[in-house]
Amino acid sequence: MPRLIALLVLAGLAAPATADVSPFRTPSDNVRCWIGTGDGPPDLSCEIVEINGAPNVARPASCSGPWGHKYELLSHGDVQLDCGAPVKGASPPGVDVAPYGVSSDWGGISCLSERSGLRCQNVDGHGFLLSRRVLKVW
Repeated sequence: MPRLIALLVLAGLAAPATADVSPFRTPSDNVRCWIGTGDGPPDLSCEIVEINGAPNVARPASCSGPWGHKYELLSHGDVQLDCGAPVKGASPPGVDVAPYGVSSDWGGISCLSERSGLRCQNVDGHGFLLSRRVLKVW
């Protein structure tokens, strides 16, 4: 989370009038995301709180902490996983809920909220599926 906050602060300093970061969560509140939009291409950061599986991406040697909780997706390129634990506890009041069956597109990144998990993908076809049991990156 410190890295995300630093990125948000840097984004705000770079373009204070055009930076826009919007949080949203799944109905279970197990997946929480932040979509950044503005003048540039969109970027998405998501974290999953409780997991029963492991991602299909190997843990790097540099990660000695929790693995498989933090995902980043730009409009182009591969999904990036970050080492670290998610923020515990409930989302703050007022965070938008992405109801099951609803999709959103931010001009380069799209997400679909389903009972089976949150599926997000970029224009290059790279993406992820996050659920308690399945953590899949392609």
